[in-house]
Amino acid sequence: MRVLVVYDVNTESKQGRRRLRKVAKVCEGFGQRVQKSVFECALQPTHYESLRHKLTGLINQKEDDLRLYRLPDKAFESVEHFGVNASVDFQKPLVL
Repeated sequence: MRVLVVYDVNTESKQGRRRLRKVAKVCEGFGQRVQKSVFECALQPTHYESLRHKLTGLINQKEDDLRLYRLPDKAFESVEHFGVNASVDFQKPLVL
């Protein structure tokens, strides 16, 4: 499944800045950063549940916003990209 992870963590406090770093670190383990707080992921259903569990355990639901968009498998193929960050082809091996 393809997942778009979007988050906005309140960084007005030291704890918020720490949460932001932890959320980003978790996301880096599951997908590709395409914007500062946006990740594209290609996941198996069990990995999706793991990602969801880890992220919902990190955020403060009274201060932060987290959105997980589950998309059709071919969704990333229809993305038009302009700018510096090249996209990863999830159909090719991710490790060389």
